[in-house]
Amino acid sequence: QKDDSQRLLESFNSDETEHTLMKSKAEPCTSKEDIVLEDSESPLNSNVTAFALKAKVIYPINQKFRPLADGSSNPSLHENPKQAVLPNQVMETSTSGSLGSLSQGDKEDCSSSTTIHSTTSDDRFQARAFLKVTSFPEVLTCESFDVKLCLCSLVLKDLMLLDTELRKEKHVMFTQILKIYLTDFCHKKKITDDLLKKTLLIQENDFEELQNQLDSRLQNTEMSGAHNSEYQTLEDLERKEREYSEHIIDNMEDFWKQTDKAQQAVLDQSKCSSAKATKIAMDLTEKMIAVESLLSESRDLRAMDIRESLFNWELMVKMIDSLKSYIPEECKCRLNIVSNILDHLTVKNSLSVRQKEEFLTDLHKAFWEQLADFSNECIQQSKDLILKRLECRRKKIEEFKHRQKAEQGSLLSKTFHIENVHDFLKAYHGLLEKHRQAQWELEEEDDYKSTETVADLYKELYTKASRALAELVTKLFLQTLPVVTGLSVRECELLKEEWQENLVPQLEKWETHHQRRWKLYKEQLLQEKKLWLKEYALSAVMKKHLSEKQEKIIQGVVSRLGCLSDESVNYILQKHQLLLCPVLTRLTLRRLGMAALARMRMSRKKSLLQELREQHTLQKGSSPCQDEDQWQLQKAVESHILEEEEKLEEETQQTHLEFHQQLVAEIQEALHFLQQHMEQVIGQTLLQYARREAGKKSTDDGQDFKERLVEAAVESVYGTSNNISRLVQNYYLQLGKIVEDYEGKKLQQLKSIQAERGERNRPRKKQENELALKEKQTEGLLIVSSTVHQRMVLQQKKVLSQFELQQQVRLESLKQKLLGLHHLESELENQLKEAEQDFVSELAALARIPVPVKKKPSKRSKAAG
Repeated sequence: QKDDSQRLLESFNSDETEHTLMKSKAEPCTSKEDIVLEDSESPLNSNVTAFALKAKVIYPINQKFRPLADGSSNPSLHENPKQAVLPNQVMETSTSGSLGSLSQGDKEDCSSSTTIHSTTSDDRFQARAFLKVTSFPEVLTCESFDVKLCLCSLVLKDLMLLDTELRKEKHVMFTQILKIYLTDFCHKKKITDDLLKKTLLIQENDFEELQNQLDSRLQNTEMSGAHNSEYQTLEDLERKEREYSEHIIDNMEDFWKQTDKAQQAVLDQSKCSSAKATKIAMDLTEKMIAVESLLSESRDLRAMDIRESLFNWELMVKMIDSLKSYIPEECKCRLNIVSNILDHLTVKNSLSVRQKEEFLTDLHKAFWEQLADFSNECIQQSKDLILKRLECRRKKIEEFKHRQKAEQGSLLSKTFHIENVHDFLKAYHGLLEKHRQAQWELEEEDDYKSTETVADLYKELYTKASRALAELVTKLFLQTLPVVTGLSVRECELLKEEWQENLVPQLEKWETHHQRRWKLYKEQLLQEKKLWLKEYALSAVMKKHLSEKQEKIIQGVVSRLGCLSDESVNYILQKHQLLLCPVLTRLTLRRLGMAALARMRMSRKKSLLQELREQHTLQKGSSPCQDEDQWQLQKAVESHILEEEEKLEEETQQTHLEFHQQLVAEIQEALHFLQQHMEQVIGQTLLQYARREAGKKSTDDGQDFKERLVEAAVESVYGTSNNISRLVQNYYLQLGKIVEDYEGKKLQQLKSIQAERGERNRPRKKQENELALKEKQTEGLLIVSSTVHQRMVLQQKKVLSQFELQQQVRLESLKQKLLGLHHLESELENQLKEAEQDFVSELAALARIPVPVKKKPSKRSKAAG
């Protein structure tokens, strides 16, 4: 163990030296980097051991290799048992033998760099191809290096599948809502049955075309860069996720346009007034908000299920890996006891060193060959069983989908009325949730059964290996040794019994060691869970922040318009809420996907560090320090682990920052589309408002009568020039008095508003002064306790809050001013109309012309104006 620790420390030192060398000699030419990487083997790879590896020469028993009489060789059991690598066993980071190999990687795994934090190694890791899997049982037959990558890729696939299913569900629900409204118009004889069918067919075809366009884009993304359809790289996966997100955002915008087009088609068929059309539009928007709410809740729950599945999968894979590693490690323990017994016979001169080595070599060779045969057989059986189970699963899912499609068709064929739309939405969504849950449970059960099946195969392999080794050891002790050593059969039987007795405490010790490793792994997995929960919480915070910010923006826009009715304002707010829902959904799913990608990118370094920490913890618990040298060595190892943890944390934060910036850019693009669409919605609402106002003012205000009155007054014999001139002069005087009165009231109101504004500003300024004084008092503490960046952020928040407060005050002042002026203008308009009506009445009386009876605007109508 002391040797192991020494080699571990030497490995760390060689890692740092090599990392410095690679940094100093970094050149565009990759051949030099490859040479450096290929030369960066473990500390064991001296010239002597390199020669031994090539020539297969084996050295004495306490060294790494032992010589054989016939020149053939097999690695010693004291070394990492690569000759007995079981199917899919971890290759790049061995958990047995020397701790010095922890920072090493198998060249086939593209991890030959000895340092955990190597840029070149990162690039190789990004470009390393791993198996493309579609379900968890396939992972059970993967190489262990690929397991974490495969599991995270399954998470990404499930998130994408969930997004697709819910998007299609939304399309079906919207089409059904349109069908319900159009059917209602048909029952009210507003449209014919043929027109109903034609309109629905057009909308269904449009939505189908929209989905086909998205499918085509996604198919092109999937095929691009795919040199091998069975394998993929992390770099390709990140690119596909990024392009997928872009396509979804584009599809989101196209869907908005299509829903607006469909909604307009419904309103055109309704043949109703503008007010009624606005109410129908609000009802449709309200129904779609209900749809988005149902889908959002379902999406959040399913996303949590997918996240939980990841950790269940990891536990099952770890269980299989433990069974795989348990077999050679326990057999190694059994063979070591045999070696010790033969050493004891050599000391007694009952056996020569050459004979001992020959016996051990024959035993090793025979056993590992048998184990290799058993392992290959186990691999093939595992693959065959997994293929059978996957085929069975596929058939069951097809049957499920066939039944589910029939149930969905039955529900969609039922007739629902407008007042029962919410009942339909709940029923349809509940049915699809039931179907999704059934398929989820089917796949989950099959995952567990597949794992149990593979575990049973490896348990059977363990039994075969133990039995084969026992037979070989029995043959050695009871048949070979009596002939060669001259020992009696009884003495040899006692040697075998000694082997069995010594085996019990060793196996108990190994089992304890195994349980401690399992416990450490569960603790590590629990930490991973906490990190994912933290990521989920951050996603919820971002979602809430974005929602509140966007709501505040649209409220500010609507409040600045001022002229719209409450109904129009509610419609704009509803429309904004509806369009914001898919943006928030994209944020949630994309952030979860990025968390999985970040986990994949850091998986190699995290695995190396976790294994390093695990080995150190196990070694520390099994052998307490007995002298100063061991204590110093242990402290050095702990120091290096802390240093590597800090580096890993820094790189993890950098990776998360990179993905976060990418997420912000994508959300900004989606918000840009949202803004453009809302500008169109607000513009259409303002246009409708302007048309209504113009319609009110364009109503017949007696213009024909005024023209006839002028002609009659000119021709009348009753009205003289002086009378008419005096009448006109009085009318102008009255108009002048009305306008002068209006200007006075306007000036007085503006002064009043200014005074009120000053009164409101006094307490605000007082509050600002108090805050400024308080900040000055705590400035010294801030300088000591805060970084420059934190102080800048605080100052920025302060300025922004002051700016927003000032803007709000100005806005409130302008709104009051606008309302006051609008009220004065309404008053002025009514007074001018009354003066005009009085003038027309007096002129008609003078010319002896009858005036048509017209009601004067009542007080209520004045107030409404």
